[in-house]
Amino acid sequence: MTVKKKTGKSATATGADLKEFRKTNEAIGLRVSEGRLSLLSRKIFNVMVYHAQRIRNKGENAPIDSEVAKNYYWIPLSELARDAAYDSRDTELFKEQVQELQNIRIFSEDAIQWTSERLVSSVKLVNPRGLKKQGGMLWFGFAFPPEVESMVMAPGSYTKLSVYYQALLRSGASLALYEICRRYATNPSRVTNRAEWEWWYGALTGNPVGESIPEYKYFKRDVLKYAITEINMVTDINVELIEHKQGRRVASLQFKVTPAQQESLALSAPPVIDGELVKRMMALGLSQEDACNLLATTEDGKLRATLDLTEARLRNPKAAKVTSPAGYFKQALRDGYASNTDIARKNVQKIENKPSVEASINAIRERYIVERAKDAMNLYEELEAQEKAEWMERFKESESAKGMNLARGLASATARSAFSHWFATQQWPEPTDSDLLAFAAVSSMQGK
Repeated sequence: MTVKKKTGKSATATGADLKEFRKTNEAIGLRVSEGRLSLLSRKIFNVMVYHAQRIRNKGENAPIDSEVAKNYYWIPLSELARDAAYDSRDTELFKEQVQELQNIRIFSEDAIQWTSERLVSSVKLVNPRGLKKQGGMLWFGFAFPPEVESMVMAPGSYTKLSVYYQALLRSGASLALYEICRRYATNPSRVTNRAEWEWWYGALTGNPVGESIPEYKYFKRDVLKYAITEINMVTDINVELIEHKQGRRVASLQFKVTPAQQESLALSAPPVIDGELVKRMMALGLSQEDACNLLATTEDGKLRATLDLTEARLRNPKAAKVTSPAGYFKQALRDGYASNTDIARKNVQKIENKPSVEASINAIRERYIVERAKDAMNLYEELEAQEKAEWMERFKESESAKGMNLARGLASATARSAFSHWFATQQWPEPTDSDLLAFAAVSSMQGK
């Protein structure tokens, strides 16, 4: 069986790797009137924009044959998860996130019009085999409201952004500031717009207009410094804060933007948002945004050890009742309640934590089946036209093709994927343990 080698991590970032998309300048620095833009929602929305511009046509790759499906853009959920650096196994948290996107109302205003609209109008999760059944591919469908659709698909003035760089950023404020500053990287002045610091607070945090805001010194300490440091460390630009004062008070801000010195950065795996840790922190009463920010800024071992300590404290019937679990957890993090021994143990557990034998075998089996499907497709392509037509008719009558739109044959990715897996089962029996062992050995030798 043919096994292709993976690209090494030392590969440099090419245009395809960066996955660039055009984001209209009107959608950069949007002010939210309802809902809240978190790190995850920002990333997911940008990935949706990237794929909509890539696909172009609604209904393309639709996993179900219906008129409604033709009104959506469709991508495998695994692709969205990968591009947003999201733990795709946690579909419940994902559902909450896309619902949050639908709850966000934005407004924009220029010289002749004022617009208030939802960011996303409709989303769908579809598995042709059934949402509750094992196997099959989970598809994500999405649609934009008219005004947003126009900005996404036909932006007038726009900024080129990269899915790759956004995946490296681990706070919502960092991503928001990066988008704004990236817009000015090619501007002759290389200085952003000047605005009151309160405007910057709303634009970077994603908090709705009208919500109470902290003093500037706390905004600078907790939001600006971290965002600037992170952007300068991992992206293709460097950012410098410019403060404008009225007397002794900081009144407005700008940012100086310069391209990073390196022409291309080494590709590495972006940090994956651990859905399970986020859920545990949210169960204490933290918002999703706070949980993600703590995940991004706290050593993994310390975070896990402090979570364990807090949860044990809440379960202790003999201890005094904790009135604010979230407050207790934050104080425990700040004051170092967890011992160095516990933190070290958590770090060691993460390093030594290996999947179970059963999980490893299942992972090898899945990879084997994927590779076998590729081989099956190559075999099919070598057949004569008459044989191809006969196999296609047999496929249409099979359970694997049930509910699938095959009007264009195997033109769509969905149809090709389903057919290749089905055709493989018609050519070869189920893999034996020996087959899997041999495949794993070859994969290991070839660096897969």
